[in-house]
Amino acid sequence: MTALPLSLILLTSCTQPAERGSFESLSIASGTTGGVYYPIAGAISQIVGSEIEGVGATPEATAASVENLRLLGAGASELAVVQGDSAYQADSGEGEFAEKPVENRALLVLYPNVYHNVSLRSIDDRLDLDCFSDVKGHRFSVGAPGSGNELTTSLVFADLGMDFDDIDVQRYAYAETARALREGQLDAGSWVVGEGHGSLRELEATDPLHLIPLCGDEVDAVVEDHPFYTSHIIEGGTYSTVSDDVRTVAVWNILTVRPEFPDKLAYRMVKAVYENADAVNRVYQPGTEYLVPESLRKSPVPLHPGALRYAEEAGVDIPLKLRG
Repeated sequence: MTALPLSLILLTSCTQPAERGSFESLSIASGTTGGVYYPIAGAISQIVGSEIEGVGATPEATAASVENLRLLGAGASELAVVQGDSAYQADSGEGEFAEKPVENRALLVLYPNVYHNVSLRSIDDRLDLDCFSDVKGHRFSVGAPGSGNELTTSLVFADLGMDFDDIDVQRYAYAETARALREGQLDAGSWVVGEGHGSLRELEATDPLHLIPLCGDEVDAVVEDHPFYTSHIIEGGTYSTVSDDVRTVAVWNILTVRPEFPDKLAYRMVKAVYENADAVNRVYQPGTEYLVPESLRKSPVPLHPGALRYAEEAGVDIPLKLRG
């Protein structure tokens, strides 16, 4: 499915209130068709269509998190798969959303995205990229414009006292970043993805990877500044060409909605997905251990009342700060 340009969607969304207000035909803003968000949204759409009578859902291909939240705020989509940092900033009116917050509530907590700073072994042999700050002065892809990848990278840079003026900045999607690394047009780039992402496995099939670590003080700076990031280790062997553990940070992905999304429908959707989690796990197997009710405790934004009801029925103790 080809995504409409954001500007066109925003202009036309005001002409669709009757359809959108009915909550019978749900749009799930996801990501690019080559990423993980899109097939996850597709699996959730299939569950909704088969398990909830009178309700259909469709995954929409987009530039991912930041655009998804803007679509949610504009009423062009009812649900959005997003990174937790984007959801937190939208709900709090910070960063990209300082001028136009998007209040949102979590339905599902999916899996953690891990911040990968990716170069090639051949490039590291020449540049000695031992810690993240070593990318200063080099050609670096921060992610596609409007993506959660770009947002995360900008926050990490800021936490380390850097900005995009410190690098020869490029804004490529993952496939373009991989190609540019192979062709010698980049020195490094960021991937904010689940471990073992297919595009990284494809890249290392032809070129051994070098994952640039966040050194100890760098991790501490990021985690202390932002409650939605956690310290994370990419264990050696996760990628066949990277034998050592690599220290970095991670952020959870969620399925989020506006607060006014109907409570009963939200509850039915959450229940249906957890009872049919195998359908989601088949399209993204690394997320299997995380797609459980207990992960709702990890949400970066308060839970929607429908999700909170399900969590309580499942015996999950939800912190007060996530109760809305």
